[in-house]
Amino acid sequence: MDLQKIQTYMQQEGIGAWLVYDFRGGNPVLWQLLGQRRQTTRRVFLIVPAAGAPRLLGSAVEPEALAGLGIDIAHYASWEQLHALLRDAVESLPQVAMEYWPGGALPTVSWVDGGTLELVRSLGPEVVSSADLCQVALATWSADALASHRDACRQVAEVKDAAFEYIRRRLHTGLTEFDVQSFIVAELEQRGLDSGHPPIVAVNGNSGNPHYEPRADAAVPIEPGAWLLIDLWARHPGEQHVFGDMTWVAFAGPRVPAAHAEVFAAVREARDQVLARLDAAWRADEVLQGWQLDQVARQVLTTHGLGEQFVHRTGHSLGPGPSIHALGVNLDDLETHDARSILPGTGFSVEPGAYLPEFGVRLEVNVYVDPETGPEVTTPIQNEVILLL
Repeated sequence: MDLQKIQTYMQQEGIGAWLVYDFRGGNPVLWQLLGQRRQTTRRVFLIVPAAGAPRLLGSAVEPEALAGLGIDIAHYASWEQLHALLRDAVESLPQVAMEYWPGGALPTVSWVDGGTLELVRSLGPEVVSSADLCQVALATWSADALASHRDACRQVAEVKDAAFEYIRRRLHTGLTEFDVQSFIVAELEQRGLDSGHPPIVAVNGNSGNPHYEPRADAAVPIEPGAWLLIDLWARHPGEQHVFGDMTWVAFAGPRVPAAHAEVFAAVREARDQVLARLDAAWRADEVLQGWQLDQVARQVLTTHGLGEQFVHRTGHSLGPGPSIHALGVNLDDLETHDARSILPGTGFSVEPGAYLPEFGVRLEVNVYVDPETGPEVTTPIQNEVILLL
């Protein structure tokens, strides 16, 4: 928890305190801020004031649960005592930030139940969303995180290239999606990288399913004439490291069929228009929100008659934490209307796609917004379909 960075942002935004609430491990923000995950069975509050030292409110039933974190703890036994401690902390403040979003429209930052929101509001302050505060605290990358991400991208790209070469060698000898998935898993493990979940290897109609996963007992053969999508990701072990995440497509033949080439070109244009919009905004000192970049990609694909085939958001947050999908802004105006700002020091994927019954295309790159130089693509960029024959 970089307290100075957090409090500077709070002071700039007029937030009197950040009130982070957790019950039985339900709010990941608390535990990422504290740097350790503890097992608790009662309500926990972390109070981060705009100035001064943070403190914890924890149950007297389990005093050891929060001990040793380097933060002062006040214990409560009764609900009356808890309410009194909360009142002392927030009643004089015009605003406090909590993990909620109006209407629950952003589930990724909506961790506080409605009753607890009512309680805090009844104590006096206005409750505002901590969404961008979470980005500042938990989604910005350190220099070490950026270095680890760059190296992960390099190695993941090498494994991607090795996988396509493996397919070339085995194309006429019998090969399935599951074989290629197993090859990628083994290559990443050999390099000491952590993927958390096996990659997507999808052939023909299966590539039209954005979250398809091959199984050993039902994997489709990869044969000449096949269309192939590979989505793979990995990071160096450790929650302060950032994944490299990329998706490429290939055709097992000497020339890409016209229908596939047309969809590929449309998806490539959508990706490139998002990257161009990012660069233009940086040069103009314009702060974009996640939904705006999703709209850029969506409008391109709609123009090409593929709007209905683009069934997911344009990109997800990348950053430190337990998951490949981090706590920062998503490029999304479909699944949610993500009105969080795209902040310097954060990263995300750009991965528009179009999914038809016969095949699908997704082209995924990663972007880091350098605080000094602006948006940077950190992964290789696919501009032509890989030919496997």
